Amino acid sequence: MSHSTNLSHHSRRIDLDAPLHRKAGPMTHAMQPVESAGEAQTSQACPTPRYLTNSEAAAFLRLSPRTLEKQRVIGGGPRFHKFGRRVMYAVTDLEAWAGERSFETTFDPEYIDRHPGVQRDDQ
Repeated sequence: MSHSTNLSHHSRRIDLDAPLHRKAGPMTHAMQPVESAGEAQTSQACPTPRYLTNSEAAAFLRLSPRTLEKQRVIGGGPRFHKFGRRVMYAVTDLEAWAGERSFETTFDPEYIDRHPGVQRDDQ
């Protein structure tokens, strides 16, 4: 008696976009959060800012959470909000902070002004 497996009668198709088969976790792409259909409709109706925790903001910027903690103390980091003991970052503040740190080259005058170590190395 042979037990060969014949799957031809199973013509069931798998929908990879169905929630059952989607990747687990808050993000499918490094910088784009997953939205369900209900969230997409409410986010368009209410333009309220979205806030991220320290860990979420660090992941958004691809930094260490400890780096953001240090920058809150010594300065130079993105603007943050305090809600009681909780520290939160608005996505718009993170994007603005990151945008302020874009340069064409390391010889860009703005880059040299912001990085005094560059001038020290030239001496």
